[in-house]
Amino acid sequence: MTEAPRFTHLDDAGHARMVDVTEKQPTVRSATAEGLVRCAGHVVAALREGSVPKGDVLAVARVAGIAAAKRTPELLPLAHVIGVHGVVLDAEITDEGVVLRATARTADRTGVEMEALTAVSVAALNVLDMVKGLDKSTSIEQVRLVAKTGGKSGDWHRAE
Repeated sequence: MTEAPRFTHLDDAGHARMVDVTEKQPTVRSATAEGLVRCAGHVVAALREGSVPKGDVLAVARVAGIAAAKRTPELLPLAHVIGVHGVVLDAEITDEGVVLRATARTADRTGVEMEALTAVSVAALNVLDMVKGLDKSTSIEQVRLVAKTGGKSGDWHRAE
């Protein structure tokens, strides 16, 4: 007979809870996430020319993503407050739009997957906000975790 799955974020009564990681030892961990802000050709051209009326889209997206990674527990109620020791957010203009890639690092008791995903998500929202006046059909797509290292579960990389 198979045992019913145990949900780590529910107590015995089925109520949401934060997992207690007090006894875990801090380890070095990292996570990388990516996403795409799909833009029409004329928006890509404006991004490349630096002529978006609201200013430097990629600079704002980078800063917004880094700031967001540090505020992840404010947005995700069951996320732990951890030391976010490093965040790099890369933004690249491609023919499809803007590709965003964030890597978050820590030396803590739990991983930084949500921080990397939050960084990409908020950076993408900022890109969209800054170009929406040029094209309302701009969309955010494919926000996903692509790799993580460290912790009890070890390393993981998305197979493509």
